[in-house]
Amino acid sequence: GRCAMSTNPQDLPRPYAKKRFYTNDDLKKHNSGRDCWVAYFGKVYDLTPLLANYNGELAGPIIQAAGTDISHWFDEATREPRTHIDPETQIRCVYCPQGRYIHVPPRYPDSSWRTDFGTPWWRDRKYCIGDLTSKVRRIDVMNLLTRQVQALSVPAEETIDEIQDRYLAYNFHAKSYTWKRLGKPLDMTKTLAENGVPDEDTELDRLGIDPDDHVPVLHLYFNDDLTEA
Repeated sequence: GRCAMSTNPQDLPRPYAKKRFYTNDDLKKHNSGRDCWVAYFGKVYDLTPLLANYNGELAGPIIQAAGTDISHWFDEATREPRTHIDPETQIRCVYCPQGRYIHVPPRYPDSSWRTDFGTPWWRDRKYCIGDLTSKVRRIDVMNLLTRQVQALSVPAEETIDEIQDRYLAYNFHAKSYTWKRLGKPLDMTKTLAENGVPDEDTELDRLGIDPDDHVPVLHLYFNDDLTEA
């Protein structure tokens, strides 16, 4: 069935470089049992290795939630799964209306329930791959050599270097360019705001102006090695 997982390494996604911050769009792309990211309490977790080593129906709710924020599964104060009094047993147990999931004990005593799994996955930092951004910035990147414009949604916390890494998916030669804003070279180690490109969405909304009509444009100037001689 859908919940049965293969431990064949070929089924796992390729290794990837972790980022410091991710957007919700980044999260949504990893939405299957063989490529499963979730977020909770501002952190992003890659649960693909957990699912690859597990075969059973308790993987189902996690697979269904792949690519989403599951903070509502947990108590904000304890960071543990939410609990409630079971109406049938009158015993406090984990509240999981989406279905019982991996490492959650059964409602009733069960001799097949193993407790030797160590740290439950929601407490295991090894699955954490970075932070969920607190604010997405939208920018247009214009390549002045080709006149192509690429719209990007990036975490506000990312440096221009990190934004360049995202842009490499659209232009493999991005590192051969100088990044500028209004003719001024950008400091690649600083964020958009630190480079004098403020986030004006809130102010534009307040003025009744659609932020979509005022997306900052960054310009890429090709570094012609011959001109540097």
